Amino acid sequence: MIAALLLGRKGSRGFPGKNTLKILGYPLAWYPMKTALSVNEIDQVYLSTDDSELKQMGEKLGIEIIDRPEYLAHHEALGEDAFVHGYDEIKTRNSEQQIELVVLLFCNAATISVKAISEGIALLRYNPIFDSAVTVSRYNMWSPLRARKLDHKGCLQPFVPFEVFGDPDTLNCDRDSQGDVFYADMGCSVVRPKCLEKLEEGLLPQKWMGKRIAPIFQEAGCDIDYEWQVPIVEWWLKKYGSF
Repeated sequence: MIAALLLGRKGSRGFPGKNTLKILGYPLAWYPMKTALSVNEIDQVYLSTDDSELKQMGEKLGIEIIDRPEYLAHHEALGEDAFVHGYDEIKTRNSEQQIELVVLLFCNAATISVKAISEGIALLRYNPIFDSAVTVSRYNMWSPLRARKLDHKGCLQPFVPFEVFGDPDTLNCDRDSQGDVFYADMGCSVVRPKCLEKLEEGLLPQKWMGKRIAPIFQEAGCDIDYEWQVPIVEWWLKKYGSF
């Protein structure tokens, strides 16, 4: 059995109501829901949420609802813990079946396609060395080489020592000088059950991905946390969306 599990929390401090914000005529959460339902390899889609509006949306599409408990529904709760809770509930509801893979999605991440999810499933089916396959986008312009933090005098200093990137003499202001920089864009994570069963063994910051992580390449993927990202997602959906 392959299950898809979406997370969608009601409250958002940074961008209230983002999961149900209309994007090109549909609520943001509709896109990952509809995409998961359209993947032939996925047997059942689940939604973990405390949001009644999301529950209604999911039920209307035929998605099974998992009530997200209060202790996992506040702004300090970690998504990884909500994924584990949802996975445990899926196991309970399907005790007679073996779960092969779990496709992890977010209601605020619309930049995901049927093709990408199917590619991730195929990667894990044919490459047992990998713990997971996740969507990544190349963001050289946001390289850690350019990241800064404030020191005690209020001056900007490198966030990461330049030596981490190799010989500092080979680096320059060209955004490509340190090589390609890939970010897990939160479109989807296709994971083996062990990643959720042994969460603490995974790599930070998204421990649900395990240790050996395969890339699913796409362009300009992101989950919406700020209003300025909305036009980017609209552009992405027009160019790459499955619907």
